[in-house]
Amino acid sequence: MLPDTVHKLPREQRFAYARLLAYMTRIDDELTVDEMAMFEQRLGTALLSPNQRDLIRDTLKNPPSLVECLEELSGEAGRLALRDAVMMAAADGTVDQDERDTLEDISEYLGLKEDAVDQLLIWTVKGYQWMKEGYDILDNLEE
Repeated sequence: MLPDTVHKLPREQRFAYARLLAYMTRIDDELTVDEMAMFEQRLGTALLSPNQRDLIRDTLKNPPSLVECLEELSGEAGRLALRDAVMMAAADGTVDQDERDTLEDISEYLGLKEDAVDQLLIWTVKGYQWMKEGYDILDNLEE
């Protein structure tokens, strides 16, 4: 798990963060196991109440609009949500055009640098490569 600051956000911001991630799971109308695993991991980091978790899981079936998700996010929560949305979009090994467009829309709404999504995608690829190296090491530990 990432050492993180999501759990330090105010409760409303953690909920808004989770709503945006739920929205991201539905972009390409395909929820992969890898995306769901990433979603559940990040949802755990948000430390939401059981009732809030149920509400967020309901948004997986009926996602709000992107604007509705973004209206509730502050600067820090928005940046963390964008970072994690990038990781979720890349979790299945590709970021399709609809996902990329949405990530760019989020970045623009938050007023971030023009290359913010590119920076986060590069970081994410490096992170996934690092994780794969760890799995390779584990596979080769036995004599």
